[in-house]
Amino acid sequence: MEKIDSQILHELQYNFPLTEKPYEVIAGRLKISTEDLWNRIQIMLDEGVIRRMGGSFDSNKLGFRSTLAAVSVDAELVDRAADIIGQFHEVTHSYLRNDVFNIWFTLIAVDNNRIENILEQIRKSLCIERSKILNLPMKRLFKLDARFHVS
Repeated sequence: MEKIDSQILHELQYNFPLTEKPYEVIAGRLKISTEDLWNRIQIMLDEGVIRRMGGSFDSNKLGFRSTLAAVSVDAELVDRAADIIGQFHEVTHSYLRNDVFNIWFTLIAVDNNRIENILEQIRKSLCIERSKILNLPMKRLFKLDARFHVS
């Protein structure tokens, strides 16, 4: 990785300016053009060096509730279950596990009632028993700093 790309990653993760034109500020700090900055960011996105760019908000502090959930479905129902789960805009992400509870997902909703309602809709749509769906709300927050140092 070129030094400038490492510097771009550092700026994006640690020093992102909250201004009207943040990329112009970053480009100025790095003494490159905004176009060069954008091109380098695009290359890192295309290569998978950067997977996602966006804000990360504390949903709890914003008044929302969240939970980790899981369903246990037969292998032939996995695709259907993923489609059903994915239709809810409150689902932030989901993933397949090789276990009894084989689809895990997170929900962020306006309140716990909405979370319960979504889980019940999923359960009914999949025609599964209550024991085949888990609602695992957070009891204690452990927050990791998931920024990466590139040398």
